Amino acid sequence: MITSRHLFGPGPSNPYPEATDALARPLLGHLDPAFLAIMDEACEMLRTVWGTANARTLPISATGSAGLETIMMNLLEDGDRAVVAITGYFGQRLAEMARRAGAEVETVEVAPGEIVDPADVERALAMKKTKLLAFVHVETTTGARQPIEPMIAAARKHGALVAMDCVTSLGGIPIDIDAQGIDAAGSCSQKCLGAPPGLGPITISARAMEAVQARKAKPHTWYLDLGLLFQYWGETGAEKKRAFHHTAPISSIYGFHEALRIILEEGLEARWARHENAHDMHVRGLDRLGISLFTPAANRCPTINVIAVPSGVDEAKVRARMLERGVEMSGGLGQLAGKVWRVGVMGHNAQAERVERFLGALGESLRT
Repeated sequence: MITSRHLFGPGPSNPYPEATDALARPLLGHLDPAFLAIMDEACEMLRTVWGTANARTLPISATGSAGLETIMMNLLEDGDRAVVAITGYFGQRLAEMARRAGAEVETVEVAPGEIVDPADVERALAMKKTKLLAFVHVETTTGARQPIEPMIAAARKHGALVAMDCVTSLGGIPIDIDAQGIDAAGSCSQKCLGAPPGLGPITISARAMEAVQARKAKPHTWYLDLGLLFQYWGETGAEKKRAFHHTAPISSIYGFHEALRIILEEGLEARWARHENAHDMHVRGLDRLGISLFTPAANRCPTINVIAVPSGVDEAKVRARMLERGVEMSGGLGQLAGKVWRVGVMGHNAQAERVERFLGALGESLRT
């Protein structure tokens, strides 16, 4: 039997009820003019959330992982070189995607909880001509937030494109694609955006698309080929002559559209402040329980709170007790398994009453 839970793991988070309700709207065909209008509206709202005028901004019809793979498989090909900054598991995953795209990959890696020094990145870029610098904005395994601007500056100095994993940051903390000069970025629908899982929102700059169009060979993917995808999704400023590519997940687009509407109705700055306030409330509550975050204070992001498991506590038992109380949190990945809990304070869940619900369940679970 499926039961309702408060989803405070690293994702999915609880979606907005309105976004869930939207899934039940009557189906339309994926080339129905009424549905195409919804697609266009969703893309326009998504551009606002990303902070971009990029025409090539859309939700990939698959999860956030597929959105990131779309970026890597289109921007990289055999013989290219990529530098990947690694602050945890998801940085390692970007490096593996780059390898599978055929690139020579140089990694710059730090210990869990730390962020990469841009000077080390610049040294890696200076070693050899590099096509792409890729990094994770907020590492979901550690809660560390990598500052954007110094990474962009290092890449620009050496003529490299920049791709960013924003899976745990888009909609929760400031991102300004155009002002910051980011060439490509990918996220997901089920975290800070407050929609159900299943879509991978990406944005591709004109500069990045020029690199795609200059490829020596087609990407090693048909489904995620940007050239084909944009024939279906269309581009702002161009006459919309849609060509069939795939059957879009129509109901998922309905939910995504509704979540974006809610985000813009709230306002991005108000939303970012709400996430900060919810994070501060969460940290104060943890202090009362005698618990601290694993991530150094200077590197923390409000959307993902990685908690150091107290000495002598069976972390798996505590998570099981939390589930009995209808609240989910997740354990650590890789070398942090058994050492941390990962708690997402994102989207619909970044509210005082929901944070209090989490803290109450955690306190009870630690005492029993």
